[in-house]
Order: sequence, then C-alpha cells, then structure tokens
Amino acid sequence: MRKIISGLCLAALYCAGSTAHAEEVLRFGVDPTFPPFEFKSADGALQGFDIDVGNAICQQAKVKCEWTELGFDGLIPALKARKFDAILSSMSRTEKREKEIAFSDMIYHTPNALVVAKGSNITDNLASLKGKTIGVAQGTTQEAWAKAKWAPAGVQVVSYPNQGQIYPDLLAGRLDGTLTDAVTADTGFLNTPQGKDFIVSAQPDDKTFFGTGSGVGLRKGDTQRMTLINNAIAAIHSNGEYQRIEKKYFTFSVYPKM
Repeated sequence: MRKIISGLCLAALYCAGSTAHAEEVLRFGVDPTFPPFEFKSADGALQGFDIDVGNAICQQAKVKCEWTELGFDGLIPALKARKFDAILSSMSRTEKREKEIAFSDMIYHTPNALVVAKGSNITDNLASLKGKTIGVAQGTTQEAWAKAKWAPAGVQVVSYPNQGQIYPDLLAGRLDGTLTDAVTADTGFLNTPQGKDFIVSAQPDDKTFFGTGSGVGLRKGDTQRMTLINNAIAAIHSNGEYQRIEKKYFTFSVYPKM
C-alpha cells in the first residue's frame, strides 16, 4: 500500500510539473510574409516587429515563446482548433473577426495602400479601377474590402496565398495594382529596386472592414492569457521596450496616441 501511495504521489507531482511547464509556454501563430512586421531572414529565422514584440511580451510575462508558421487565412481556424495559443501576425481587430475570436489591446495601427505603377492614373476612384485587376492576400481585411467595394463595380479582385506572391505578378504586368498594408508595401516592395516604378496612389479607410489596429488574437474565454498578454503589453510600453523595438523598424510611430 505504501508503495502504491508513493507511486500515486510521484505521478501527481509529475503531472503538476508537466502542467506548470505547459503554462510556461506561449505559442504564437504567424504568417511570415508581411515585412517588416513578420518575415524570414536568409537563414530561415523569424524576424520582424511583431516577432520582437511577441518575444518582449513573453519575456515580460516570464514565459517561453514558441512560433508556428501558417498561411494567414488559416490562422483563425488553427487557433480555434488549439494548434497554438494566440495569433500575432498583423491581424486587424475587426467586427467580423471579433465574432470568432477575442483580441488583446492594440499593438499598432497603420494605414492601407493601393500600390500601382507610376503614371497609371489608377486610384481608389471606381471609374479608374473598373476593368482593372487588383491582387490581395487571402484572409486579409484588404481582400474583404476589395471584394465588397470594388468587385461589384467591375474590378477583378485576385486573391493570393500571401502578399509575397503578389509582387512578381505586379511586376510582370499581370496585375494593375495591389491593396495591402502601407508599411508592408513600403518596406517589402516600394523601397526595393523592384518597386522603384510603383507608388501608393490611395489609402482606403473604413473601420468596419479595416478595424481599430492590430492586436493579438485569442480564443474567446481565454481570460488567463488575455490578462497575461495585456499586462505585458502595458508593461513594455511603460518600460520603454516597445519604443525601442518601434525605432528598430520605423522612423515614425505606429502606435497612435489615443
């Protein structure tokens, strides 16, 4: 009997230890195709503003960060299926998404950009867009906007698995433009040699579609992680870590004064 009790005690301690260890890990889902927010270096390492912010959140909360890479349109289904604990991948807090998942406090807020060739005279004016072909990344707010507002007016909206696959078709003339995040467009394309002949011609804005800034996505009811993440976000603003990361990637603030 004593051996049985001892064995049960050891098993209980092992299980408790395993649970504690599991709680020390915060698993983020990310689509690393949106520089400078999330991308991969030449050696395959994850980099970017969101990655640094996520690691800072984990350090502040004294948990270990783990990252799972996935296409953007698969992030919410994977979160709900418990493939990871949270989404940190340039995901805007919109009314539509808030029906499916919960969001942390804002991480940043940046405008949209319609990127077109110089001299094309294409803007967000429907007359200039009619008959044109615009590329968007699947699952993004830009895709939802373009399909709701532009497609019914005669604009061909083409969805791609990620933003990185759009630029080759834009360069080859198979697309007349792309609608994406302005900072992503600037860093990932316009400020590269390939983007020298392109400009931002318009910056559509609609809170119903584009939301109120990017946040960390969580499963509804996950109050423990929500509190942990929001407390950590507040702390990295207070101790200056957020500002340090911000200056690493931008020459301007991506966190608007509320």
